[in-house]
Amino acid sequence: MVNNRSRGFTLIELLVVMAIVSALLSIVVPRYMHKVDVAKEAALKENLVALRVALDQHYSDKGAYPEKLADLVAQRYLRALPLDPVTERRDSWVPSIREEEGGKKVVHDVHSGAAGTALDGTAFKSW
Repeated sequence: MVNNRSRGFTLIELLVVMAIVSALLSIVVPRYMHKVDVAKEAALKENLVALRVALDQHYSDKGAYPEKLADLVAQRYLRALPLDPVTERRDSWVPSIREEEGGKKVVHDVHSGAAGTALDGTAFKSW
């Protein structure tokens, strides 16, 4: 006896498997995206801490804050400006400028240049 029926999957079997896979993905993807956002916020906080520590070290060593953030790299307080993980750029940091005695403007703090709000509802620019 020869079986003429070809081996393979029927259309119904393929549709059932695709429905199961799509149901599983609809559960997993939102949780994954939330974890990505949490990781970006944690990295942003760490990078802000690193920048602020470098500013404080510059002040401790030189007795004054730098005139621009690039001075921290030029004077080797940082190897490079850290990446803002929300904007995915190194040049989006917003320095807080203060005028010192004699009219010299210096950077005494730094904030993220990212638009929008964090998961806790605070604006990224206020960090």
